[in-house]
Amino acid sequence: MMEVSLAGGTNTMTNRSSQAIWQRARTRGMALMVMLFACLLLATQPAHAALKLVITEGVNSARPIGVIPFQWKGQGELPEDVSGVVGSDLRRSGKFNPLSVSEMPQTPYRDSDVDYNAWTALGVDSILTGTITPTADGRYQIDYQLIDIVRGQLTGGESKGLGADGQLVKTDDHLLVNNRATVKASDLRRYAHRISNIVYEKLTGEKGAFLTRIAYVVIDEDADYPYQLRLSDYDGFNERLVLRSKQPLMSPAWSPDGRQLAYVSFENGQAEIFIMDIYTGEREKISSYPRHNGSPRFSPDGSQLALVLSKTGSLQVYTFDLKTKKLTQITHGRANSTEPFWDPDGNSLIYTSDRGGKPQIYRVNLADGTSRRITWQGNQNMGGQLTPDGRFLIMVNQSASGYNIAKQDLNSGAVQILTKTLLDESPSIAPNGSMVIYSSVYGRKNVLSLVSVDGRFKARLPATNGRVRAPAWSPYL
Repeated sequence: MMEVSLAGGTNTMTNRSSQAIWQRARTRGMALMVMLFACLLLATQPAHAALKLVITEGVNSARPIGVIPFQWKGQGELPEDVSGVVGSDLRRSGKFNPLSVSEMPQTPYRDSDVDYNAWTALGVDSILTGTITPTADGRYQIDYQLIDIVRGQLTGGESKGLGADGQLVKTDDHLLVNNRATVKASDLRRYAHRISNIVYEKLTGEKGAFLTRIAYVVIDEDADYPYQLRLSDYDGFNERLVLRSKQPLMSPAWSPDGRQLAYVSFENGQAEIFIMDIYTGEREKISSYPRHNGSPRFSPDGSQLALVLSKTGSLQVYTFDLKTKKLTQITHGRANSTEPFWDPDGNSLIYTSDRGGKPQIYRVNLADGTSRRITWQGNQNMGGQLTPDGRFLIMVNQSASGYNIAKQDLNSGAVQILTKTLLDESPSIAPNGSMVIYSSVYGRKNVLSLVSVDGRFKARLPATNGRVRAPAWSPYL
């Protein structure tokens, strides 16, 4: 009997514990599956609360910025603190440190009111300000400006440029952004994230990831359906339950268009791979071979899945064409190979293998099938993912200090340990490559944590109760 319940019409996903996989993988076959199952049963505390991001390190070294509380021109209370959301987004990026209102020399709502010298004295080179006005049809008009303080100070807020006739005319070069939008009340928070993306990209040259989502597993042993696949905004807000089961759920992966999730379910008594449409709830069983079916990963173009099967006895990496249903074995031999992840160009896969005795990360060329080892530092390396630009490998590195998230430069081979938390696992990279979300242990509970790719910024997303594991960051939505 199927014991899975779909909730709502939206979706979530789960990522497996990297080191838990490899502490078990070397036992092969059914023993591996039993241990994987047991791994999820370790979570015994209830989990039924939204996540709340808590910054733990790195804000003081970030770039100061002024996010002026937007002026509300209506009656009563504004349904959403738009500028507050923007400030939080920029702070959570690890690259900006928005001033508190008490630190601001003024709260101007137009560029003509800005005291450029006062902001410069605080080391602030840009500020965001705006107004929100209710409209006759019940919506909200948002006007906002991103102001270049340095340029404005040099020009007194009145830049001059040559017009078509060769004469000097006033320009707005100090206005990096000068936008207007009208949105419904229910869309205010979402539009605030859009403003954050615009500001972030304008100031860094890098696309923002504030309109993304995170999928994760919550385990509540007291619930009728203990294993819950949930989805939330990247910052933990708007959490929703989309799938629940009486048996373990694990190893989820987003499709490149953000519409589907691949995941592993034990609902039928063994590990099977499913794909679910997160908007309709429709599911398709992809793989149900005897023993192990796991670690699904969509290819960059969404046409294939990389997955792990134990058809030959040991764990091996395969690719599965979603249109033709053709299955191709990629790795061979007696060693266990698992945790595949696609290179951004789609021409190769990285994966974890114990062929050298202990788990290390390898890359296989899909054209000729040749593999080479790419990790050498640390006792073990596993759970590898590549940044979107293909420059860095993010992984779980095991050394004398424990299991930590690490970054390896694929050109130089240099390794940087990014975290110092307890039992770090299951890293997942933001689509702009700036942040990594992962599972760790805090206060004897599994929580989700964030670290910037440069290692300077750290934050935690603990639920108020229960255990949260296996995060997966969505693509751009």
